[in-house]
Amino acid sequence: MSINKITTAAVQAGINIDPHHGAVVAPIYLSSTYSLKGFNDKREFDYSRTGNPTRATFAQAIATLEQGSVGIVTSTGMAAVHLICQLLSTDDLVVIPHDCYGGSFRLFTHLAKRGQFKLIVVDQNDQKALAKALAQKPKLVLLESPSNPLLRLVDIEQVTKACHKVGALVAVDNTFLSPALQQPLLLGADIVFHSTTKYINGHSDVVGGVVVTKEQALGEELAWWANCIGITGSAFDSFLALRGLKTLPIRIKQHQENAEKVAAFLKNHTAIDVVYYPGFTDHPGHDIAKKQQSGFGAMLSFEITGGVNAVKKLFDNLSLFTLAQSLGGVESLISHPPTMTHAGMEEAARLEAGITDSLVRISVGIEAIEDILADLAHGLEQSQIA
Repeated sequence: MSINKITTAAVQAGINIDPHHGAVVAPIYLSSTYSLKGFNDKREFDYSRTGNPTRATFAQAIATLEQGSVGIVTSTGMAAVHLICQLLSTDDLVVIPHDCYGGSFRLFTHLAKRGQFKLIVVDQNDQKALAKALAQKPKLVLLESPSNPLLRLVDIEQVTKACHKVGALVAVDNTFLSPALQQPLLLGADIVFHSTTKYINGHSDVVGGVVVTKEQALGEELAWWANCIGITGSAFDSFLALRGLKTLPIRIKQHQENAEKVAAFLKNHTAIDVVYYPGFTDHPGHDIAKKQQSGFGAMLSFEITGGVNAVKKLFDNLSLFTLAQSLGGVESLISHPPTMTHAGMEEAARLEAGITDSLVRISVGIEAIEDILADLAHGLEQSQIA
């Protein structure tokens, strides 16, 4: 789907579908239950855990943008990941990246310890290691591209083909880019999922998730499980996320323009050792990003000179950037992955993934770029004062 079509589809999602009063915006249906027409004669919706009109509108909107068949809206992004785990049995093997989001890493490793499935954690950019893992015929392979927080990329199309040859399903975390910049299902993936808390909602006032499947049958299976284990999202959260979705392509455009300038500023700053940003031509995944993305996104991370003490001084001297979890909101956020998003990883695993104590991650907002750069310049200057 072209950028223009994505913009139109995002704006038009749920518009003018109210058959009762002609409401232009899709109504919020807060009812927990719905009457039957008669004995054993259900309407389209009967109970809101199973189905809700507002949630269904939002689910269809995301499925349309991702070019999928079925969308399932969940209460959180991690609920979306947990939902995918319902496809697995005790003898099934799962392959996950060694540098994935800390919450995903924690969930998969702890469920594996409980015996829910078997697990291999691998550097998916190591072709030999990945091939060795795939030779064991996993049931599911999780991809995260770009990765959180180091912005590593994998060739989704290439890896997916290799996974399908051994009969594995492929699920891709598309949270960092959103369907405005990447559509993994068109690259061959079977499942795409998001924390809608992030760019899709875009205003840091909703916690939610979504799973979209390429095939109808797989989507229906996951929808059954979502109802069974009770992780579907609320009507009000779906309404807010749908509202945020309408400006997604416009927001992403401004996010990216700012991020490109922030990345260039940081790369040339004496207080920075290295910047991780796929938009740089010398980034290892730059060519992959150009191939499978329609933009480089607005997330980046960097190593600051002076270690954790410099990190603390930086945070203490910022006024525009907010030190907080999450990403993808209109406001600029900054975080320390080792003690925040990836604190749930054991230290050895975290360091193996390259997440050091001097690593800082930023989600570049849509404020005036002059203000963003001035805030970073002041914070970095103070971070280097003994």
